[in-house]
Amino acid sequence: MASGFTTTTPVPLYWEAHGPPGVERLLVLHGGPGAHHDYLLPQMLELARDRECLFYDQRGGGRSRHDDDRIPVTWESSVRDLEGVAREFALEPLTIVGYSWGALLALLYAVQAAHGHASPAPARLVLIDPAPASRRWRAEFDAEFARRQQSAAVQALRDELAASGLRETDPVAFRQRTFELSVAGYFAHPRAARALTPFRVTGRVQQSVWDSLGDFDLVPALRDVHCPALVVHGRQDPIPLESSGAVAEALRAELVVLDDCGHVPYVEQAEALFRAIRRFLDRASPTSA
Repeated sequence: MASGFTTTTPVPLYWEAHGPPGVERLLVLHGGPGAHHDYLLPQMLELARDRECLFYDQRGGGRSRHDDDRIPVTWESSVRDLEGVAREFALEPLTIVGYSWGALLALLYAVQAAHGHASPAPARLVLIDPAPASRRWRAEFDAEFARRQQSAAVQALRDELAASGLRETDPVAFRQRTFELSVAGYFAHPRAARALTPFRVTGRVQQSVWDSLGDFDLVPALRDVHCPALVVHGRQDPIPLESSGAVAEALRAELVVLDDCGHVPYVEQAEALFRAIRRFLDRASPTSA
């Protein structure tokens, strides 16, 4: 593994490269906004077995946090940062693998590139459970996730934890389980929320980015994007399947729906997820994009 900080972006961004050097490279974008890359690990390192994967902490989260309010974190600044990373590492042809918010960021970047406002343009896009592509679908997701977090199934898991005595006997394990239950609503089966890498979201950054999008609907603009793309969506994801379906249709992309899977396919349906990604990458070579 190699790591460091970017030197050409407005704010230094922490990065890590995993996998064999000198092979095809993938730029992997984590979710959030305001989170950090390492919660995707170790599971997403499956892609690094035969390709080099470059991860970075997006501005305002993880080891790329900053406190200079003169440099706001918006969708536009996030796109500029992505462009800076791609250029600094000479990632051309550019293949982006985006998860959740990272997938939406990849789409925002692709739209900008399609209109000549960002370079290099993506040669391929892999979009894993993209964040909602419109404000309407975002509102539906928020309501569904809140409902799941208040469900009897998740409450039963909270009761189990409270009765376990872990708070006193193993505070570290207690904090780990508390985190897992805070995201259990993302899973098809809440009990599957285990062995996760904890992460923290910088709330002000998350709010700033979503506010900057306004009353957005990205779907119409996606018709201007022309590159091979794969959209993967868990059927039980609290994000509406309708959103990913519309994204795939606008991009003329393959849509793979994973059954018995929520928003975290790299945990819930890892084999099916990585099989679909590898099949796509092998078929849609960047040289033919």
